[in-house]
Amino acid sequence: MADELVHYDLDGGVATITLDSPHNRNALSAQLRGELTDALTRAAGDERARVIVLTHTGTVFCAGMDLKEAKGTGSDDQGVNGFPAILEQLWTSPKPVVAKLAGPARAGGVGMVAAADIAVASTDATFAFTEVRIGVVPALISVTVLPRLSPRAAHELFLTGDTFDATRAAEVGLLNAAVAPDELDTKVASYVDSLVRGGPTALTATKELLQGERGRTMGAELEKMQALSAHHFASEEGQEGIAAFGEKRPPRWVP
Repeated sequence: MADELVHYDLDGGVATITLDSPHNRNALSAQLRGELTDALTRAAGDERARVIVLTHTGTVFCAGMDLKEAKGTGSDDQGVNGFPAILEQLWTSPKPVVAKLAGPARAGGVGMVAAADIAVASTDATFAFTEVRIGVVPALISVTVLPRLSPRAAHELFLTGDTFDATRAAEVGLLNAAVAPDELDTKVASYVDSLVRGGPTALTATKELLQGERGRTMGAELEKMQALSAHHFASEEGQEGIAAFGEKRPPRWVP
């Protein structure tokens, strides 16, 4: 499609989802949100896809909600109402998600970065929670952002709306790494290479573990985790991994 705003490409077990709406800085228009939802659904259900990389064309990763579409509409018709599903898809994806930024992210764009499992940006990228500057609240993205940011940084950055660079974003927990522009591809490839070495079922279960609520007591939590560990040790995937380790070969799932 000539007017397609989100592209899906699968190669070597990696599903690359590319935002391609540079004319409006990859803003979250209704069309882009719909296509992004479809692409994430496709990647989650594609057995050949082991890792999802979310990236972009143009100089900006994502400028947030499309304010032209938001102007003059009532609360029931705001585009932000269609955004929770995207954040949830990213956060709960059974496949690890890597966000790759060669340029700035703002507002909802930062929410997507935070929803990814791993986020890498070039030092050209900048970030800002600009909501307060236009009289709105970063409510929705707080669900994914606040678990990542240090509390002091969250108060400062949410309340001021100030722009901060990729190095600061890594320091406060929003990014895993900020690298020179010419090192971005290599750094993302390194993460992807590590991720595809994990067992698909094990990766999904580990994501659920990372996001789950802890038990009220140490004993109850240990009992639950013991059962989970034993299940995966005895699983077909676990037994293949153990055999591969003993035989000094890659497991069958490694592309």
